[in-house]
Amino acid sequence: MNRYPCVVVNHEAIRHNAALVSKWCEGAGIRFCGVIKGGNGELSIIRDYVAGGASMLGSSRLAQLRRVREAGLTIENPNRADKGERIPTVLIRVPMLSEIDEVIELADYSLNSEMVTLKALNEAALKAGVKHKVVLMADLGDLREGYIDHNELVETAIVVENEMDGLILAGIGTNLGCYGSIMADENNMTQLADIAEYIEAKIGRELEIVSGGATSSLKPVLDGVMPAKINMLRIGAAILDGPLDDVRIFYGVEEMDEMRDDAFILKAQVIERKLKPTHPIGTLGVDAFGKKPVYIDRGIRERILLGVGRQDHGDIDDLVPCLEGAQIVGASGDHTIIDIEECSQKPVVGDIMEFKLKYSAIMRLTASEDVKRYDIG
Repeated sequence: MNRYPCVVVNHEAIRHNAALVSKWCEGAGIRFCGVIKGGNGELSIIRDYVAGGASMLGSSRLAQLRRVREAGLTIENPNRADKGERIPTVLIRVPMLSEIDEVIELADYSLNSEMVTLKALNEAALKAGVKHKVVLMADLGDLREGYIDHNELVETAIVVENEMDGLILAGIGTNLGCYGSIMADENNMTQLADIAEYIEAKIGRELEIVSGGATSSLKPVLDGVMPAKINMLRIGAAILDGPLDDVRIFYGVEEMDEMRDDAFILKAQVIERKLKPTHPIGTLGVDAFGKKPVYIDRGIRERILLGVGRQDHGDIDDLVPCLEGAQIVGASGDHTIIDIEECSQKPVVGDIMEFKLKYSAIMRLTASEDVKRYDIG
């Protein structure tokens, strides 16, 4: 490994984390849909999800779903009756009208919240001679996608069931935590289950899918309060960052400690080491991103610069230094500044610093054409 910055992907760790998620979900009667976008839809990472027990694969990027289709992946989970069948693909973002034909081609399922989009999907499916499965989204307070008026959701479900011959009403779902930071709990999961049962009574059959959300919805699973009606979760972040995920850090779910936090390691090279003041000198304006940071004067301290920046990894809060005592001071587009004053071993120019990564940094780094990727395990 002599090209930096780089990310080392540990496939054994990803498979370990996926297998744990699969075990937790199966114990609650839940199907595990592996969300592959966080690893940029790399085929080797997708295979880890499948080996770990995913029985569906989801992404918001159609190019990644195409990769799944072209690879001809099949379900490997030995506990599923459909083992050996082609693994279904799920578009986990509401379709754009400009991509309807591709959605029909590449996604077995899509999440939906607009009648105009459903009509377009229906027409495209009829034209292609296929049946496309749709999951209607309920907004339970996080205020991203979904029907905030649940009566409208029920009415839409009835229309899809009875009037759209190109579509199959596969089920309903929700999203929590991604925008409004609303926690998944027994109350909102029970609300989703109740809506599903009401729709089933209206259409006279059981829904295939009641999707209770994403990684944040692991909390009610691990707390033992997830309603039995919830039978699918869309999970990606927990598999990639393990115990560094918000479910562990902010919600204290100790079971996450069984997961590995070394699935992705950023390696960056030191390009400068100097003693410098900790407060900028001169009249303060804005930084390279138009922000006004707050600086604390801690006197003269030793620090290093790394040849990697926010263009590559995003927010510095998503990096966890492996070197004890190292503190991330800040970052510009192409540089990251590390305080090493309290490090017993101080890196010099040319040395390599390593960081464990949270989900957002993993998404950015694996998608960057300037960051080399190395695979182990």
